[in-house]
Amino acid sequence: MSLKESKFETEAERALDRLVESIDDLEDDALEAELESGVLSIRFQDGTKFVVNSHRAARQIWMAAGPVAWHFDLGEDGRWVASKSGDELFSTVSRQTSTKLGRSVQLG
Repeated sequence: MSLKESKFETEAERALDRLVESIDDLEDDALEAELESGVLSIRFQDGTKFVVNSHRAARQIWMAAGPVAWHFDLGEDGRWVASKSGDELFSTVSRQTSTKLGRSVQLG
């Protein structure tokens, strides 16, 4: 499926906005989210940073958490899924954040 740029931009922006809102809703001083120009930075108190960004040329959302990275494609069902692992965007960010904080976090 060839994803049109306008559809990609709309859906990627929606996903990143949802992640920011979910993190802000946690009202947790242990992490902070900042979204600027399609790049979401999730910062933790110890200085660690996860980056989730829209990558227009590839029509993907990319995520880096420490030494691990994912490339998520928009599926026909509207979910962002990493083709290599089958991981879904929101559950992956939730899982990685939970691991980093040492407690369960649900985002999205």
